[in-house]
Amino acid sequence: MNLLQRFKIDPFLLILICVVLTASVFPCEGQTKVVFEYLTTFAIGLLFFMHGAKLSFQAIVVGIKNWRLHLFIFATTFILFPILGVLMQFLVPTFLPYELYLGFVYLCVLPATVQSAIAFTSIAKGNVAAAICSASASTLLGVFITPVLVGLLMHTQAAGSMNLLDAISSIMLKLMLPFVLGHLSRRFIGKWVDKYKTVIAKTDRLSILLVVYVAFSDAVANGIWSKISLLSLIEIIFYSIVLLTIVLLLTTYGSRLLGFNKEDEITIVFCGSKKSLASGIPMASVIFPMSIMGIMILPLMIFHQVQLMICAVLAARYAKRKM
Repeated sequence: MNLLQRFKIDPFLLILICVVLTASVFPCEGQTKVVFEYLTTFAIGLLFFMHGAKLSFQAIVVGIKNWRLHLFIFATTFILFPILGVLMQFLVPTFLPYELYLGFVYLCVLPATVQSAIAFTSIAKGNVAAAICSASASTLLGVFITPVLVGLLMHTQAAGSMNLLDAISSIMLKLMLPFVLGHLSRRFIGKWVDKYKTVIAKTDRLSILLVVYVAFSDAVANGIWSKISLLSLIEIIFYSIVLLTIVLLLTTYGSRLLGFNKEDEITIVFCGSKKSLASGIPMASVIFPMSIMGIMILPLMIFHQVQLMICAVLAARYAKRKM
């Protein structure tokens, strides 16, 4: 077992950190920046096209029957999380800088992640079919719900400059349209997509890296490192752990109070507690100006690692239970 596996560190996070450092030292500027922005737009469209192509209709039919489970997960993702994010305002400015608070609010209105939620559900021996349906549907709903929640909850100069209708129409064009086209194309390319899942996953991650590089290039030009200190990074880690712990406790004991069986409880815990880096970063590039996007996605990048580390331990504990 290598060091990364021992400490449950996602290698992709290390690559993201390298991209941030590269953007800090060698930011893209001028015509190069324009080229990278076009590449980013294309890569994001391709990412959501492949998300649509990977979603099988059979998975939707199998999973949608358990409507109580999905309702609980969606309520956690799009109601409980945003409420917790807004409550963090009481920490501003004494315990949390206002800019980071906004980043946490954005984190809290995002849809659930797909890959890790399904993977952890599988490891913990939960209801995998329901996890596939719930996580995929969360991504789809997030395209509509996330920009609306941003407009309602983020009453800031940054969000105020965002026209909500423009943001939704932009998301429909850049994210939803490719997703729908991908899903409609599944009957023609579905076997190819299933066969080359590993290659497609690398394409997804390349899209995210492009967005992060362009975003932090702009963020550096706007002085992000004069606003973010080592103490700020420690604060993000601490509040990410607290936020995730609260949600894990509420989903665990809430599912038990509502009478869900253990397999469904596992699905609720791992699908309800996740926030998607893969959707969050591309959506941020559509919703926010690049000048503020870097600081908006910083809590998400750190929360992503925190959720992987804690949920890996939790999944292993679930897996050891007596069946």
